[in-house]
Amino acid sequence: MTGSSALSGTAAIAGIGATEFSKFSGRSELQLACEAVLAALADAGLNPSDVDGLVTFTAETNSEIHVARNTGMGELTFFSRIGYGGGAACATVQQAVMAVATGAAQVVVCYRAFNERSGERYGLGQADRPMDTTADRAAYAWMTPFGLSTPAQWVAMFARRYMHEYGATSADFGRVAVVDRKHAANNPAAWFYERPITLEDHQSSRWIAEPLRLLDCCQETDGGQALVIVSAERARDLPQPPAVIRGAAQGLGADQHMMTSYYRPTISGIPEMGLVGRQLYAQSGLRPDDIDAAILYDHFTPLVLPQLEELGFCGTGEAKDFIADGNLETGGRLPMNTHGGQLGEAYLHGMNGIAEGVRLIRGTSVNQPDGVTHALVTAGTGVPTSGLILGRER
Repeated sequence: MTGSSALSGTAAIAGIGATEFSKFSGRSELQLACEAVLAALADAGLNPSDVDGLVTFTAETNSEIHVARNTGMGELTFFSRIGYGGGAACATVQQAVMAVATGAAQVVVCYRAFNERSGERYGLGQADRPMDTTADRAAYAWMTPFGLSTPAQWVAMFARRYMHEYGATSADFGRVAVVDRKHAANNPAAWFYERPITLEDHQSSRWIAEPLRLLDCCQETDGGQALVIVSAERARDLPQPPAVIRGAAQGLGADQHMMTSYYRPTISGIPEMGLVGRQLYAQSGLRPDDIDAAILYDHFTPLVLPQLEELGFCGTGEAKDFIADGNLETGGRLPMNTHGGQLGEAYLHGMNGIAEGVRLIRGTSVNQPDGVTHALVTAGTGVPTSGLILGRER
């Protein structure tokens, strides 16, 4: 089918590169970023001097000038940053696509690198951060006096309401973790390589913030990931099979907060992800039935279930049964997080998930399902977010 968006099919991801994923990198975040960028360019068969655009997160500590200087890039004609933590992941690619499509840049690198285990630990939330006078901090001030100071605590509220409305259980969340860890166990790049878990392991793991157990929560990772985006035409002449970008969208929902959107009429869904999904399908001309695999942002297992529903893979409240029926396995209807996800491979704010989407299109995933023509990738949930549909060249 032909998409209605002027951007659909105009650009492709031509290169992916990453550092190792660890708990103590032993080097600076800038070095991690540069290593990932150089690896991605090598994968694409391009040189640093070819790059004229960079996109990253507002949370990134490595500025464009330092990445450019330390990798040997020259003049840049485009640089952009996306906010809202992990919600930015797929939006970095959207920015790159728009730059390439409009001629603002020809070769754009998206990157994210941090020492998130040995350095600043995002899992601590607001707990140990210095006070400031921003509007965001003022909004959090309504939560922290009640013990809502960490991401796990924020998500626990949504998870409890979802369980109440749809009869989901901790075991239903656990099945997401089991699938992720099963896939990670086959992935030599994953932190939890050769370490699968059972549902019993999940159910016996300690509480973090009820109803979230330890194995419902993503890990903290040191590492870097980069992606190279060029025009679809140029990508055909580069070494790797292109992952053509069929759809790229952002979504900020009504009455949106940062992981604490508790004032909506219902809090058991993710309306901003529904907004992203509608745009992706409209842009690409595809439907949920056309998606062969998915990389769903899994920083906390409960938020995978409403993603499946918002994106049209099952009805509202039906995700628990969709998962229990084995649909997320490599031989199932929608193989999910074939790299192991953020629970199993690494937590790189979703950028490593985009790289796995590219591998699925190339046919090189360590858990490669048969017949993947289109893969859908999502970014962070609970925040303004983004998504991609990647496809093979027709």
